[in-house]
Amino acid sequence: MADPGDFSGTAWEAWDLLSWRLIGIVVLAGVLSGCGNGNSLEILGGPTMGSTWSIKYIRHAGLPAPAVVRAEVETILADVDRQLSTYRSDSDIERFNQLPANACRKMPSSVLELVRVGEQLSSQSDGSFDLTVEPLLNLWGFGPQAREEKVPTEQALAEVRRRVGHRHLRIEGDDLCKDAAVEVDFNSIAAGYAVDKIAVKLEAMGIHNYLAEATGELKAAGRKLDGSPWRIALEEPRDDQQVAERIVAIDGYGLSTSGDYRNYFVQGGQRFSHTFDARTGAPISNALASVTVIHPSALMADGLSTLLLILGPERGWDYAEKHDIGAFFVIRADTGFVTRTSHAFDRLSGGQAE
Repeated sequence: MADPGDFSGTAWEAWDLLSWRLIGIVVLAGVLSGCGNGNSLEILGGPTMGSTWSIKYIRHAGLPAPAVVRAEVETILADVDRQLSTYRSDSDIERFNQLPANACRKMPSSVLELVRVGEQLSSQSDGSFDLTVEPLLNLWGFGPQAREEKVPTEQALAEVRRRVGHRHLRIEGDDLCKDAAVEVDFNSIAAGYAVDKIAVKLEAMGIHNYLAEATGELKAAGRKLDGSPWRIALEEPRDDQQVAERIVAIDGYGLSTSGDYRNYFVQGGQRFSHTFDARTGAPISNALASVTVIHPSALMADGLSTLLLILGPERGWDYAEKHDIGAFFVIRADTGFVTRTSHAFDRLSGGQAE
């Protein structure tokens, strides 16, 4: 096979591009033809959450038609958008965000589930990870209501920080309540949640060999047509070109990468990324360029990759080792990028350095 670090000529053709999101993930799929047993590789996809979704699965006799599979997936994604999107004013979470302090609103189970996940991640990161950072994102120029990318004044930052903190949220039965005018943003976990929902639906339809992806978050199970595992190429975080840093093989796991090297602005010679530490109210400023997490749940992989990125190369590494999390760290150094993997990542990935 051609050198996977070379995306020119035949090497590009040998690598099947699934999707490039902010962090960039490449999927190494099989050929499109069958293997002589009537099986074939089906590929479906479309727009979602301001990006795209795609599914590759092995089709055989007795499975639903691709049009049925597509309809089921699009129903899931439409539900996620209607319930969790911060980019539409009529979503369930935005209706909650518009409420004043000391108010409650009945929420669908998906919202309550993700709030509980956010509470867990916030607690485990001493408050660094937080779902209520949307006012900060808007203030710094990264959120759905942002006007300009700029460093805010200390006064403006102090005012907004009074409306940030998971401690201001509580669940009462089917109601989500708040004691301050907080705004919840699920962008750090919504795509992973959607991928898990899609995977459950595929399994229920009898599809057990698949790779499902939404906005770059993904989950794979089973094998490709040729019997080999689904392989994922992780992109080296460079602005000038796309280079495969490492290849991993996954079966029954979700995978997510969070990075700070595409969505940022520079002011006064300082670089400000779109990932925030809720404790400081400011973008992170550590040496991590990206973190990839492998986890049985795409939802947890999504959230944990962000959490580890916020914690940084040392605290993040210690956290991953303590909690047996499969994590691949790409760290900025004076000579370029260096990588570090947790013991769980090496055990789970079935991957190889390239």
